[in-house]
Amino acid sequence: QLQVVESGGGLAQPGGSLRLSCVLSGYTLDYYAMGWFRLAPGTDREGVSCISSSSDDIYYVDSVKGRFTISRDNAKNTIYLQIDRLQPSDTCVYYCYSERPGGYGPYWGQGTQVTVSS
Repeated sequence: QLQVVESGGGLAQPGGSLRLSCVLSGYTLDYYAMGWFRLAPGTDREGVSCISSSSDDIYYVDSVKGRFTISRDNAKNTIYLQIDRLQPSDTCVYYCYSERPGGYGPYWGQGTQVTVSS
């Protein structure tokens, strides 16, 4: 059974950094595109970043370009979201998802809370 599990959230100060991790279990990561959405109370879900199965295609929403870096380590079945120069507006629950062609997914994790506050 495929599972997606995020970790790495927490409380951080403005200007600081966090690295979120997302582990895919049950299937090899090689064939899956992966990505991150975030959700803050009272707002719509926002697609933050995604990375293709080959890592050839990477997307960032404009609001995080230059501060967020997505990467994947297929050997560890894990993707990462490096968040630098944190801003209070980054305070959200971050959800990881996976999907692959043929209608497989998206499969969602339970989310990890990021809170940016001094």
